Amino acid sequence: MRELTSKALERARELGAHYADVRIIDERRESIRVKNGNVDNLTSAASRGMGVRVLYDGAWGFASSSQVNADEAGALAGRAVAIARASARVKRHRDVELAPVAPVEAKWKTSYRVDPFAVKLEDRIELLLEANRLTRQEPGVRMASASMSCFREGKVLATTDGSYIEQERTEVGAGIEATASSGQEFQRRSYPSSFGGDYACAGYEFITGLELAAHAERVAKEAVALLSAEQCPAGVKDLVLESSQLALQIHESCGHPIELDRVLGQEASFAGTSFLTPDKLGSFQYGSGSVNITADATIPGALGSFGYDDDAVAGQRIPIVDRGKFVNYLTSRETAGELGLTANGTNRADGFNRIPIVRMTNINLEPGDWTLDQIIKDTKDGVLMQTNKSWSIDDKRLNFQFGTEAAYEIKDGSLGKLLKNPTYTGITPQFWGSCDAVAGPAEWHVWGLPNCGKGEPGQTAHVGHGAAPARFRQVKVGVGKW
Repeated sequence: MRELTSKALERARELGAHYADVRIIDERRESIRVKNGNVDNLTSAASRGMGVRVLYDGAWGFASSSQVNADEAGALAGRAVAIARASARVKRHRDVELAPVAPVEAKWKTSYRVDPFAVKLEDRIELLLEANRLTRQEPGVRMASASMSCFREGKVLATTDGSYIEQERTEVGAGIEATASSGQEFQRRSYPSSFGGDYACAGYEFITGLELAAHAERVAKEAVALLSAEQCPAGVKDLVLESSQLALQIHESCGHPIELDRVLGQEASFAGTSFLTPDKLGSFQYGSGSVNITADATIPGALGSFGYDDDAVAGQRIPIVDRGKFVNYLTSRETAGELGLTANGTNRADGFNRIPIVRMTNINLEPGDWTLDQIIKDTKDGVLMQTNKSWSIDDKRLNFQFGTEAAYEIKDGSLGKLLKNPTYTGITPQFWGSCDAVAGPAEWHVWGLPNCGKGEPGQTAHVGHGAAPARFRQVKVGVGKW
């Protein structure tokens, strides 16, 4: 691999590039989905390829190929430089300047106990079918599904700055879902979270540890119970969010607006921009004093963890919101250079044939010192909402509306009746400003989200969000009726 990467880098230098990097990536993924007692989808895919990125006369050029050999390495460098030359002739902004980084040679690999790809396919399918069978035993359940995914990426990154890095990430995830119907409406419950469950950088032991079959009966019963539950009332109430829903709230209303390429307008055409403009850095009150948010790519086993990003910058832990004050962005070398900041290791590409862009790592609401029981006992009139069902947020990441699968009323410090179709709405800084209680480390969990979309053409990032249950005062709920 060193010979191949050296060939590309040397050729880029010969053609006048003042910076170049090359990534060689091998990917393998397998996914299984069963539905109503049958295998509904079975996918196995692999890819291998090489991408070369160059900086010439202040402009980027990029080229990629599924052929990985010395001749193609040199040819890719030539095509990338030709594209950069053409781009430089028509650039409308100042030259790209990269924040400085020290060269590094390193190897990094996720750990696991059981290689998921070594587990027999029949055994993986049987695990899902058993959970699915138990889910379908509940009368009223009309559709039940279970799914599992395994992913592995091997990456070599080399740069003209002198970095050479080898990394391997292994990821797994699984979940179950039950949909009940009365003939007039449908209700759904999921475990451990919606939209495929939970994911981590781990081995097959993570999937068995989820104990899908043990939760199947409860999930089914809750889906059926929602059919006869009362509608979530409309009004202004204290809102308690369990951690998986809070993870998505963090993703949409904190994770995306702190991506500096969005702030600078580089994502405006597709993903939108951000309300967290540069004048707010270091001074804007993003939330209450209970809100401490970090970006941490170093958490063992978390889906958004890695050794080095595609700028050869080490994954790291950085503060984003400190006691409510906004203090940092997610940056690439390019975007950091534009504002005179330090690159903090968040520039990543989805595969060999995409150029790196600023992506989330593990964006976390740090734990507080409450427990969920204490939060409920301290709440006079509120709603506890669980498990995401829907979301909507504007392109500046300010106005949002979320729906969850289920909710429970809170009356005078006790959980009350089950509520269906719960929703809530808010404006990002006011919502986070109303947070006055966050549960502690014992109830804190990093949820893996393998489907964060961004970029044009589109790219999918695998990210994580650490959260514990939290309370938000006087939030509009039941907004469909408001």
